[in-house]
Amino acid sequence: MAAMLTEADVRKLMTDPSADSRVETATKVAKAFYETELSAAERQLAEEIFRIMVRDAEVRVREALSINLKASPELPKDVALTLARDVELVALPVLEFSTVLSDTDLIEIIRMSGAEKQTAVARRASVSGDVANALIDHGKTGEVVATLVNNPGAMLKDAELEKAFAKFGAHPAVNNSLVARANLPLRISEKIVARVSESLREHLLSHKEISAEMAADLVLQARERATAGLLPAGSKSADVVDLVQQLRDNRRLTPSLILRTLCTGDLTFFEASLAVLANMPIVSARVLIHDEGKLGLQSIYQRTPLPANLFPAFRVAFDVAREMEYDGGANDRARFSIRVIERVLTQFEDIGNDNLEYLMKKLKQLAA
Repeated sequence: MAAMLTEADVRKLMTDPSADSRVETATKVAKAFYETELSAAERQLAEEIFRIMVRDAEVRVREALSINLKASPELPKDVALTLARDVELVALPVLEFSTVLSDTDLIEIIRMSGAEKQTAVARRASVSGDVANALIDHGKTGEVVATLVNNPGAMLKDAELEKAFAKFGAHPAVNNSLVARANLPLRISEKIVARVSESLREHLLSHKEISAEMAADLVLQARERATAGLLPAGSKSADVVDLVQQLRDNRRLTPSLILRTLCTGDLTFFEASLAVLANMPIVSARVLIHDEGKLGLQSIYQRTPLPANLFPAFRVAFDVAREMEYDGGANDRARFSIRVIERVLTQFEDIGNDNLEYLMKKLKQLAA
């Protein structure tokens, strides 16, 4: 044990059994165990020392062990568990870094612990799906789940992300973490937009100078603009159809939203919207929508609940969007939208005065 305890160390412990002396000894033994090649006998002796020290009444002694042994792959399981179940000051390093603890161990600790220990588990370099589910199910605070979602090493599938939003979506930190997570499903992104929009509506209504109608109109504009912005170029059709179905089921698939996305050149969202509203497979819908004649698009449009008198505007917007291309420069999507709107305003006819006023208002909002 020369690498760990010298005769001087033993003598010091005998003559000075103070907390400082025990902390120094704990640190020295732990570092040697983690950093030094020890014989089997030396390793066994060190482990027995640890089993004594994890019962030390002085927290600083146990903390010294935890800090210096947290990353040791050879730390005895019983010692690791004792440290992990200790007070936060002792437990947190082991909970965050020890690879000795199994998923079963971690889940048990999550269920019986408070937010600090749960957060330490959520910060681990790798968090399995089972452990992630336990953190979402038993998380004491939104900060625990926000930490988990922020962790790129957390194995979070769509179902876990949906559950995290369902339970903690009202927590700003969780929403921010979800938004920042790479490849967040469109369904969850849209739900976040809807919840934020509802918060905006409540805020606006709290100001007496704004009418309920004006607040509703402002919220609708903001929500639809944000929803349209969720759709990156090249989105998978299945994901877009899934998003559109969610919008329809929650009565958020409005004519103005469909028109807004169409005016930005997003044909995939337009196709998915007509397919879902007409209760038709996306493949069949595309055949009708892209029919070179004039009847295909009209026939599928008539199967939807979209306003009949707005069809001319959709027809022109679709034709223009299909013909035009992005210019490839900065903010090209915004310029594309403005060019489409300008051409729509100059080409549609026979729409009726009431619908014309509605469409003019919506198109001006889009252009703004």
